[in-house]
Amino acid sequence: MSKVCQVTGRKRMVGNNVAHSKLRTKRTFDLNLKTKRFWSEAEQRWITLRVTAKGMRNIEKNGLDAVLKEAQAKGYVNLV
Repeated sequence: MSKVCQVTGRKRMVGNNVAHSKLRTKRTFDLNLKTKRFWSEAEQRWITLRVTAKGMRNIEKNGLDAVLKEAQAKGYVNLV
């Protein structure tokens, strides 16, 4: 499974490690990605999502149903 947040659509970034001698080597900036279950009041069931910490805060602030509706419109999550 790919490392993409199902709420925000964020992916891992690629950058450089920079040594004191300014030698650069490639590295990745991984996400703070967690698998979490959320209770949906509208559907009366648990929904499991792979979300970042920012995605969890977004769900806490705006509500699960509003966030999922927006994520489905953008194509980040596909719930059956």
